[in-house]
Amino acid sequence: MPAGFFLDELTPISRVAIALAPFLAALVFRLAFGRGNLTRWLITLATMWFAINVLLAPFASGLVQEMINVRSLFH
Repeated sequence: MPAGFFLDELTPISRVAIALAPFLAALVFRLAFGRGNLTRWLITLATMWFAINVLLAPFASGLVQEMINVRSLFH
């Protein structure tokens, strides 16, 4: 079984949820606890997590196949 096997089985909605959940949690912490070093670091890390997920999404095997299918519709 490949290392990222379980990620290939996720639906697109669950992938978005995995990308957004830490960011939304960091925002809730910010609202609850105000400005502080901890909340600033949480928002920074969550933003980087979201950006990495968005940048790597086109390389997911299922998404690559879907892009190929969409391209074939226009040719």
